[in-house]
Amino acid sequence: MDKERIDRIIDKHQSEASSLIQVLLEIQSENHWLPKETLERVSEKLQVPFTRIQHIASFYKAFSLVPKGRHEIHLCMGTACHVRGAPRLLDMVQDLTGIKPGETDLDMKFSLETVNCLGCCALGPVMEVNGKTHGKMLPSKTADVLKNYE
Repeated sequence: MDKERIDRIIDKHQSEASSLIQVLLEIQSENHWLPKETLERVSEKLQVPFTRIQHIASFYKAFSLVPKGRHEIHLCMGTACHVRGAPRLLDMVQDLTGIKPGETDLDMKFSLETVNCLGCCALGPVMEVNGKTHGKMLPSKTADVLKNYE
């Protein structure tokens, strides 16, 4: 992410240190991760110590300090989804993408995460891709869903 884009995001929030988390969320949304150089620029522009920004970025699960794929897959492993087959769904996603939870494929196409709940238990098992919920998922439907994300 270039410095101009980072600066525009910061300026949009009036360069207020109190907007740090919003700034980081916007950068994360566009860039899919927070590189060290980006955090250094935010630190400089908001006049917040770099160590403070690094602490916040590593504390919240919404932020990633490592590159993420263009498409983020979240699989619910909560109780309702688990009893309805989420482990088999996870196995299928791992087979199709070649990655395990917490990993990103070499093409930077997919990142995979497991979560405890996506808030739609009645639709379990649930897979979310780029924020779009796919409910009542079956392993046999997984390939069809993932092929829509190039």
